[in-house]
Amino acid sequence: MQLRQFASLFAASRLTGDADTFVTGIQTDSRKVRPGDLFLCIPGLVSDGHDFAAKAAEAGAAALIVERDVPVQLPKLFVKDARFAMAVAASFYYGYPSREMKLIGVTGTNGKTTTTTLIESILRDNGYPTGLMGTISMKIGDEWFEAERTTQEALELQMNLRKMRDAGAQYAVMEVSSHALELGRVKGCKFRTALFTNLTQDHLDFHQTMEQYRAAKGLFFSRLGNEFTANPDDAVYAVLNADDDASDYLASQTSAQVIRYGFGKDADVRATDIKMSPKGTRFTVSAFGETAEIQMRLVGKFNVYNALGAISSTLLEQIPLSSIANSLDRVSVVPGRMETVEGDHEFLVIVDYAHTPDGLENALATIREFCEGRILTVFGCGGDRDKTKRPAMGRVAARYSDYVFVTSDNPRSEPPESILADIEPGITAAGLSQDRYELLADRREAIYKAVEMASPNDVVLIAGKGHESYQIVGGVQHHFDDRLVAQEAIRGRSK
Repeated sequence: MQLRQFASLFAASRLTGDADTFVTGIQTDSRKVRPGDLFLCIPGLVSDGHDFAAKAAEAGAAALIVERDVPVQLPKLFVKDARFAMAVAASFYYGYPSREMKLIGVTGTNGKTTTTTLIESILRDNGYPTGLMGTISMKIGDEWFEAERTTQEALELQMNLRKMRDAGAQYAVMEVSSHALELGRVKGCKFRTALFTNLTQDHLDFHQTMEQYRAAKGLFFSRLGNEFTANPDDAVYAVLNADDDASDYLASQTSAQVIRYGFGKDADVRATDIKMSPKGTRFTVSAFGETAEIQMRLVGKFNVYNALGAISSTLLEQIPLSSIANSLDRVSVVPGRMETVEGDHEFLVIVDYAHTPDGLENALATIREFCEGRILTVFGCGGDRDKTKRPAMGRVAARYSDYVFVTSDNPRSEPPESILADIEPGITAAGLSQDRYELLADRREAIYKAVEMASPNDVVLIAGKGHESYQIVGGVQHHFDDRLVAQEAIRGRSK
């Protein structure tokens, strides 16, 4: 492609140098530049791509996209917003892949990973080739890759959507984070369906207030297609949790058809007769005049909501309700989401990603419904993140647990002891006596102690990290997997 083709994408831009310069790739990381690449200088919170333009030129970059001039003798395309330009240029370079597939996006504080997993499984079980992007992994064709972030930057996102389509995908299912919406990572994506799970306290270090957090989610729905069509293949849908207060706001932001799911009578897709056990969940779903019995291995009312979102989204793709029910029955555990740790023991050990007050309450409330013994909770809060949720999580843990081990999550640059000190007031405010909780900065020690304390019929919940296989302490990433550590503790106990 020629540089002039990229310049033609922007009404308010200025091109200096040879407009016929041929571009063979796009990059935002100077370390990855190859001869012939177009290098985008993206200002960031930590570093500024303009500072690396010279290194990109040394590596063979053919041209630059910049917001301001840099002392590099290459053709330059000047734009007002380089981050926006990245989304536009990436969509163009990779041939607008989301136009060639049906793209389903899931946003919300909790439940994104499980809901996308369920949607992808239902579609795949019913014969549709799929792609998947999310917090845990990415699927292209039949290959699975470890994910680096919940929602990729626009350049990487468009590249991988193109790979999915070239591998035959008819659907791509992806998690859409509030950070991605605020930073414009999904601009240029044509979504078939936008699904909302819930809105609870999280990421206030980034969004500052819950109103700003909600507004970031609203961007997803306001960007859905603004035209109506008689062709069902071209219809656009907003699938909203009817039981979450934010849904009315989100519905007001979109011109897409709104489908609501939940437990109340006003839901279009509704769950009733919910029954739970440690081995799974059963409920009746009513949707568009049909009913079906759903049996899942996933536990918890929050997973019923996740299932309802998946049911709603796939019913819109004309998949029969009976087939959806069969798929949900086959789905095994989602890694790090209420995942049971196997081992030779008479108590239950569960690892869950719950890292918000609402997420922790969902997990503990679910366990309380079937636990016949005590609940022993191990949890912490991440460093360099929203501090206001720390005492709130302490209150939740104290309210539901018989014993609490407050420990490190990913302390990052903060002293772990200061994070624990922020959590403790919530525990004491909830009335938990000092003989029923411990502050242990060493997460391994906390897990070992909880397992050692457990008696038959007890449940040990290890919350906060879920599928993560690392812990960040003092800015250094160490290998740490709650599931493996719990297994070690169980084996050590049985000796």
